[in-house]
Amino acid sequence: MVDSLHHQRVLILDFGSQTTQLIARRVRESHVYCEIHPFNMTPEKIKDFQPKGLILSGSPSSVHDAAAPLVDPEIYTLGVPVLGICYGMQLMAHQLGGTVEKATRREYGPAQIDIDHPGDIFTDIDPQGSRVWMSHGDRILKLPPGFETMAHSDNSPEAAMGNAKRNFYGVQFHPEVAHTPCGKDILENFLFRICGCRPVWTMQSFVESQIEAVRNKVGDDRVICALSGGVDSSVVAVLLHKAIGQKLHCIFVNNGLLRKGEAETVQRVFRDHFEINLTYVDASAEFLDRLHSVIDPEQKRKIIGNLFIEVFEREAAKIGGARYLAQGTLYPDVIESVSFKGPSAVIKTHHNVGGLPARMKMELIEPLRELFKDEVRLVGRELGLPERIIMRHPFPGPGLAIRLLGALTGPDLEILREADSIIQEEIEACGWYEHVWQAFAVLLPIRSVGVMGDERTYDQVIALRAVESVDAMTADWARLPYDVLARISNRIINEVKGVNRVVYDISSKPPSTIEWE
Repeated sequence: MVDSLHHQRVLILDFGSQTTQLIARRVRESHVYCEIHPFNMTPEKIKDFQPKGLILSGSPSSVHDAAAPLVDPEIYTLGVPVLGICYGMQLMAHQLGGTVEKATRREYGPAQIDIDHPGDIFTDIDPQGSRVWMSHGDRILKLPPGFETMAHSDNSPEAAMGNAKRNFYGVQFHPEVAHTPCGKDILENFLFRICGCRPVWTMQSFVESQIEAVRNKVGDDRVICALSGGVDSSVVAVLLHKAIGQKLHCIFVNNGLLRKGEAETVQRVFRDHFEINLTYVDASAEFLDRLHSVIDPEQKRKIIGNLFIEVFEREAAKIGGARYLAQGTLYPDVIESVSFKGPSAVIKTHHNVGGLPARMKMELIEPLRELFKDEVRLVGRELGLPERIIMRHPFPGPGLAIRLLGALTGPDLEILREADSIIQEEIEACGWYEHVWQAFAVLLPIRSVGVMGDERTYDQVIALRAVESVDAMTADWARLPYDVLARISNRIINEVKGVNRVVYDISSKPPSTIEWE
């Protein structure tokens, strides 16, 4: 099952485009497995990968730059269909005998293309006036031998090219972005008509293949999993439990920085509902003692991370005999460990278990390392996880510690926890929870004058932060309805003793970050 699932796969070579991951997401949405690798992947490794097709991404570079990223020309002799996107098209033209020049007028944004020769790549695409998204400063002056013009725009006489005999195609625009409505059809034409792929990459098949793979790898050994209650670690835990049952041991550490009711929810779902081996550790007093009077956010993060490792190691030793450590590493974490200029030396640490494998001398199991976040959520549904966990907003490893600006105290944490709980309740009640990436409270290190009844108050300030995002790389503040904001403000001020003012953060990322610390 594992081999057959990945036999139908496409390789994306990355030249540094900001939308390379989006290409991969679109391919996967069409139920074809794909991977992203640096442009300088050798022809030998490409042959070993056995792709059904190659996609060359865009790039901020020009093929005429002194340090332009180039592929080994041997890849064009492998007999594998190739689709070049933007820079990828120009690179194909440049390396296969065509001519690329600086355009007299650069083309950024929406454009209309007319199809001159549909071929397989433009099957069922409107031949006149298809809207696409351009982003380029170069253009093709002369096509390589054997290629023909397949589409043009006002500014790009060669908006698409093709060599049907060799199954080589290029498009000057970006089919992977939402601004190219016909882009999905173009990519699927390449995948199914040209590469001959079959749509076998589904989350049901993924679950089946991973259960088989985990069983084969673990055998009679045991696995320890750090469970946080977030979607990634939750999906890992349930997937492994289905694969190896009681040979999985989960450890859930309550660091005292969790949201209201979170510790109880995790225990109820995983121990009671899924009947998973779960060790619950209430280390809140230990964490709060170590964090006493610490103000610097980076110092908070380090203290929390190091103490988590100490507590986790201590509890894992009590279980004993486990050979494997399970982590919720996702595909974007894997991609980030390899720049488009080539493999980096160090794989980045993931979440709050960084450093554990080396210290504990355990082998890693990362069953989700091939998946994007949206695919993880689909796996969660396949496994029967509650929707509340599947759609849970991202929550930082250091928890409320980085949402309480200034020194941590027990009373202030309770204020923040109660305010945050009200925000979660109201965002869910009004139907906005699934429309925002994150919504949360921040307790500011200031006090303001207020009036409650006939008395003057001098109390604390809560900032409400709600953002919309796709991948957290960029984010914009959510335009929550005024009545929702009013309800949140009124409830916090009336129900959370010690708060007399609520403000709304309307800054985007960049220049601001999503979290305040």
